[in-house]
Amino acid sequence: MLELEKFLPYRLSVLSNQVSRGIAETYAGRFGLSVTEWRVIAILGRYPDLTATEVAERSAMDKVAVSRAVRRLLDGDLLQRRESDADRRTRHLRLSREGVKVFDAIAPAALDYERRLLERLDPEERRVFNRVIDKLLEVSR
Repeated sequence: MLELEKFLPYRLSVLSNQVSRGIAETYAGRFGLSVTEWRVIAILGRYPDLTATEVAERSAMDKVAVSRAVRRLLDGDLLQRRESDADRRTRHLRLSREGVKVFDAIAPAALDYERRLLERLDPEERRVFNRVIDKLLEVSR
């Protein structure tokens, strides 16, 4: 019998949603961003000049959800899009000046949230936790 509260995919989903909601409290009210929009900003803040498809791949988010978030961020002047020199059909995304400001304002709060979460674990637990996450990410591909 499937015991949902012990089923790893369910538990990981619940944890991910709770953590995402916790971080969202740092940016939703102030910047009016959804979780998906923040993830797009965070990815492009780290990896500029990706396509929307590449953002979806890096985040493991649904392509449609990413496309909607990209559209809202473009409309809100937080992103810029440019055609690829090699292929005019390909469009690369990067943060606009305003997008960089939003990223720079949110990133420290997100890191602080992460620090507060992880401080519940001792150094050995953090090391093992990271190793387990890496292994699960690798085998789940």
